[in-house]
Amino acid sequence: MSHTPVGVRRTQKLRTRQALLDAALALLEHQSLSSLGLREVTRAAGVTPTAFYRHFEDTAALGVALVEETLGSLHELIAAVLAETGDSEERLDRSVAVIARHVGAQPAHFRFIAREQHGGVGPVRAAIAAQLRRFAEEVACALGQEPGSAGWSEEDLLMLGGLYVDHMVITASTLLEAGPEGEAEVVRVARRRLRLVTLGRSHWLDEG
Repeated sequence: MSHTPVGVRRTQKLRTRQALLDAALALLEHQSLSSLGLREVTRAAGVTPTAFYRHFEDTAALGVALVEETLGSLHELIAAVLAETGDSEERLDRSVAVIARHVGAQPAHFRFIAREQHGGVGPVRAAIAAQLRRFAEEVACALGQEPGSAGWSEEDLLMLGGLYVDHMVITASTLLEAGPEGEAEVVRVARRRLRLVTLGRSHWLDEG
């Protein structure tokens, strides 16, 4: 019978889980998730294969957890930016800054997303798509509250939200390729492209 306090056991469990995630992310710098072996991960994390199964069903489940770790925390940040005062252009500019900051702080996480978005592991592709769809819905909801969206259908607002999110994904990938020295130019171009979308938005309901 174990006499280890519940709180200590929980902390140890969380540490092991995080060690597995960190080990997998490091290994994924050089390979795709579909080629990643369970024993590779456990060896890098310093735990037994049995310990792996206490946290994840398989490497696909681990990949889904990495998706959540990478994109899940962004929802509150993007929502806070969209809720700030200012016109839509200003808020979208701030959204670009948030993306740039996170890509700079967590490049390995975003390289994983960029590689696996169209990769060979179905559950991970689905998890990324679900996160991006949720972002599009959140952006559409925020845009729908603006006076400039009067008369827009829910379908069109969601299409616009998806367009903005697709642009953010492209921006994140471009930032990864450009590196720190190219960040300023990528951000400048991203903001100009978003401004072009915003201008088009203002004429969407014009008569043909």
